[in-house]
Amino acid sequence: MKTVFNKISLLSLLALSAWVMSSCVNALDRIPFVEVTSATVYEDAGNYKQILAKLYAGLAVSGQQGPAGRPDISGIDEGFSTYLRQYWKAQELPTDEAVIGWNDGSLPDYHEMDWSASNEFITAMYNRIYYQIGLCNEFIRESADDKLNTRGFTQTQIDEIKTFRNEARFLRALSYYHALDMFGNVPFVTEADGIGAFLPQQTNRAALFTYLETELKDLETTLTPARQNEYGRADQAAAATLLAKLYLNAEVYIGQAKYTEAIAECSKVIAAGYTLDNEYRTLFLTDNDQSNEVIFSINFDGIHTKTWGGMTFLVHAGVGGSMNPADFGINGGWSGVRTTKAFVEKFPSTGGGSSIVSPNAGNLTYPRLYVPGAHQGWDPSNATTILTSSASDGNYEGYFWFDANTEFKFTDGPAWDVNYGDTGADGTLEAGGDNLKVADAGFYKINVDLNAKTYTLLKTDWGLIGSATAGAWDSDQNMTYDATEGAWTITASLVAGEAKFRANDGWDLNYGDDGADALLNAGGANIVIPANGTYTIKLYLDHPDYTYSIELPSFDNRAMFYTNGQNLEIEDIFTFADGYALTKFRNVSSAGVPGTDTEGNFPDTDFPMFRLADVYLMYAEAVLRGGSGGSSATAIQYVNMVRQRGYGDNSGDVASIDLDFILDERARELFWEGHRRTDLIRFGKFTTASYLWPWKGGVKGGREVASYRNLFPLPASDVVANPNLVQNTGY
Repeated sequence: MKTVFNKISLLSLLALSAWVMSSCVNALDRIPFVEVTSATVYEDAGNYKQILAKLYAGLAVSGQQGPAGRPDISGIDEGFSTYLRQYWKAQELPTDEAVIGWNDGSLPDYHEMDWSASNEFITAMYNRIYYQIGLCNEFIRESADDKLNTRGFTQTQIDEIKTFRNEARFLRALSYYHALDMFGNVPFVTEADGIGAFLPQQTNRAALFTYLETELKDLETTLTPARQNEYGRADQAAAATLLAKLYLNAEVYIGQAKYTEAIAECSKVIAAGYTLDNEYRTLFLTDNDQSNEVIFSINFDGIHTKTWGGMTFLVHAGVGGSMNPADFGINGGWSGVRTTKAFVEKFPSTGGGSSIVSPNAGNLTYPRLYVPGAHQGWDPSNATTILTSSASDGNYEGYFWFDANTEFKFTDGPAWDVNYGDTGADGTLEAGGDNLKVADAGFYKINVDLNAKTYTLLKTDWGLIGSATAGAWDSDQNMTYDATEGAWTITASLVAGEAKFRANDGWDLNYGDDGADALLNAGGANIVIPANGTYTIKLYLDHPDYTYSIELPSFDNRAMFYTNGQNLEIEDIFTFADGYALTKFRNVSSAGVPGTDTEGNFPDTDFPMFRLADVYLMYAEAVLRGGSGGSSATAIQYVNMVRQRGYGDNSGDVASIDLDFILDERARELFWEGHRRTDLIRFGKFTTASYLWPWKGGVKGGREVASYRNLFPLPASDVVANPNLVQNTGY
């Protein structure tokens, strides 16, 4: 089992009354459990790391015990109350990336974009931010140099506690950044303010921006160097990443461009030695703690960090309908979260790519036997429905798709002069006989022997089998019939090896390619698959000289859609089948092993809050927006590195990029990771009519909403209780 830094031990469960910053009369409904005093805890140097663990765990869990029972904040169901769960909802549900099929309280306000200052979910997010800031302030206060020097600690202990203090400063900066981004002008308190009940002053975005800039600049030199800290703890790269985000959004926050500064911070992180994971999917599985791409994570462990929020929410809420919960390492889905058509359309499934084998038209002059019937309007002159005799010996063969109860006959030319049917349905043909008929719909192989006046009908389903396939030579991968193209098709991940086509999961009827010329032979030689990759293979049996094609398409593996039983269009947000599901987060390892919680409730998967791919895309955007210190060539290189991981090769590479492309690429790469609302605001598309998605503003086709909704309101309860606070415009 992996080591998770923020696992909660006895002392890290304690929330001290002095930790909580009182911002108003009702203390923002933040109700701590008072069990010990600050003086008692902080007198022991061994307690500091456990208290630091509580600060990190504040992003993950909901209270003083797991998964519920002693919440950090009140006023909302404890399962809803966690920092990550509320942050994710605020950042994703008002956007094109997510809808949720639950009607709890004011939750639908996110889709409808008509929230008020009394919305309990927005209030819970605000309260979480300030609860976290209060905890961090107290830790920073109690680890000040003057206090450490009076407690009899060794210099080694003091140095270690100072490291912890800097991490607490980072966590506080992270929460203040979220406050800046979501709420704008907010209450502001640091460790320099006294403890106890008082009414904090309200700062403004410009002042808070300057404060965060100063803090983070200091922290990116005083925190542990990049990639040298314990997993899950902040380091200099985490500070630089947060500072890059601050600069990238500076025009929104303070009306000033800071793209040059953003490039500089991104460059520091890129130079720190992080690398992209080989596979996109592994970033969101239980062993993502082994990733060298993740810069800062919120850690979870199915045994030690039990919560109904956090990753428990993110894994369970996206599973429903015909999805198999066991595939996600859980005991059941919550049938909640899906995505919109606007997001799905950002993923072209094919394009570019390369053709490995092209279809061969073969011989078009074989003798023909025509097959007129109800399937083609009883017109023997329609030469598309024919059987052929490849040996010119009176034996004819061909394949057709018939609907149920289709009737037909055979003619020796494109007219009715000589026609054959089966009077008595005994498998023998008679001139002018009764119509032939298939009872069941399907793809039929028809053989006719005009010498013996006999025929056979065999219903077939086709599959791909071989050493190149997932089932090797033991089981087929099923193909799907495409009536429009007249071909059986499959898109599958294959390995270098060999394959054949066979019917009905058996070897009685199979095709290979003896001449490696794309012409199929019954029982022929194995077909070569040259290398590992995702291939699209098509089997053409609709005309004489059967053939096939093999393509290595340009396919973006980040398109993690579950479509079985799901509708692309969302008619009803509260119906899970409306909207494609996404399979991004799972409680299984890269080897498919479920998480450590044997009951399947609580995942081991960590949430990657900052990772290298995001930094690459921030660098590229800052260059496009005119920042200096970077280059267009490097920006395109970074974008293509991200896309090459998504496509598995360079088939998705781009030669040029613009801002619209970057916004879409951020969606493709970072969906459901809590970035989308901020991104759409930065690009001027969150509230405006320049980009509409299904159910934006509560309307099926989407609509523009008032621009003041780029900020959430301060909770009405705080504004009433604290006369120092001025509500955001529009609320």
